[in-house]
Amino acid sequence: MHPDLFPWIDGLWIAFLVIWVLGAMKIKPAARRISGPSRSLQIVLAAAGAILLFDRDLSVSFLGLRFIPQAEALGYLGVAMTAGGIAFAVWARFALGQNWSGQVTLKQGHELIRSGPYALVRHPIYSGILLGLFGTAIFIGELRGLIGFGLFLTGWWFKARLEESLMIEQFGDEYR
Repeated sequence: MHPDLFPWIDGLWIAFLVIWVLGAMKIKPAARRISGPSRSLQIVLAAAGAILLFDRDLSVSFLGLRFIPQAEALGYLGVAMTAGGIAFAVWARFALGQNWSGQVTLKQGHELIRSGPYALVRHPIYSGILLGLFGTAIFIGELRGLIGFGLFLTGWWFKARLEESLMIEQFGDEYR
């Protein structure tokens, strides 16, 4: 971790959140939404992961132990991975357009997107965000970052399974 790079990490994630919130203002209405315990679990895991990754005061006890050596090159690598992951997720978000939702949802007139990043990866938003979070964990270099990343990964794994089921139900073999 290189202290001079903290503004870059913070700035990347703030820009991501601003883009995400602005993009959420123009989406199609939901035709069907899946919620319940799995949605709550995903939110709890993401919140706990975010606290571990972004609360610098948690660098205490075992959470502050390093899982990789502290090296300037690893700090730059973490920033580059964070930027690349965020850029990929934002590209995927724009490719989805009005079909996007923060929840597992089918939109009215939902379209199956298979171009752009969706031609490369099954879940490009999750993949991009996870790459960015892993880059942030590398930048931090402490166990808290690795645990936080693991919590996000677990939550999105559950969410992706629900999404897969809904998309197969809606689009069948075309989605498979």
